[in-house]
Amino acid sequence: MTRKVEANNISVSYNEFEALTDINFTLENGKIYGLIGRNGAGKTSLLSLIAAYRKATSGEIKIDGESIFENEKAVSQVTFVHQTDYKDEYDTIIQYFELAERYRPAFDRKYAEQLVEVFELPTNKPLRKLSTGMQSAFNVTIGLANRTPITIFDEAYQGMDAPTREIFYKEILEEQARYPRLFILSTHLVSEMEYLFDEVLIIHKGKLIIQDDMDSLMQKGFSVTGSSIDVDEVVAGLQVLSEQQLGGTKSVMVYGEFPKEIEDDVKRRGLEIGNVSLHDLFIQLTKAGN
Repeated sequence: MTRKVEANNISVSYNEFEALTDINFTLENGKIYGLIGRNGAGKTSLLSLIAAYRKATSGEIKIDGESIFENEKAVSQVTFVHQTDYKDEYDTIIQYFELAERYRPAFDRKYAEQLVEVFELPTNKPLRKLSTGMQSAFNVTIGLANRTPITIFDEAYQGMDAPTREIFYKEILEEQARYPRLFILSTHLVSEMEYLFDEVLIIHKGKLIIQDDMDSLMQKGFSVTGSSIDVDEVVAGLQVLSEQQLGGTKSVMVYGEFPKEIEDDVKRRGLEIGNVSLHDLFIQLTKAGN
């Protein structure tokens, strides 16, 4: 069944502050999307709109052509996993599973119980008694086992140690193979999670500055290293994100298409071309002043 999320000219304002400005995108079923941005960039505001937790100041979010806000049918297609305060929660994991079975038709109790074993979660303790990492593991368990067509994880790994995060990442990939859906992962751990992403959205100061598939995006970022004079001449006119110099040697990070004539020039001059990680691209594209 088709599940497509569309953002049409989305803006969100809080009093005088504009959290999101004229956001447009289309997300499709069967892909894992990475949503990345610095603190305060507007990621959670955007995800809250997709989950219909709030209404946009202007513009509209649609799922399969239908506006999602106050649309019970559309909302039932979305699971939004975020940090939850369980300090007053006396229910146990088992009691939560019973609620999920009642209110989420696609919830897979057997799979949820398997995840509880993998994450080594105690099922007889009130959620308020669980550590922050265990509460996060419980949250992602519900998110995965709900099996809604659109599943959002907003910094869902908080408190998890590295081995637990690896289990989470593995389960996302395996679930996508078993039950393809539209995943959105918001994260600061870009270098750790980038291998999960089919497509990346970078949000900066409330604006969507990039939406691209991973392969294409990685081909647009590269470094050029060699003689300072040669490097400067080769990259003149290109979008240089950063540069480092030691003596007569310079290394620059460039973003954009790599024209064939420049590639030939680089080879002729004996310069080095290197790959750039998504993490480095993200840092440079969203650094102060941009």
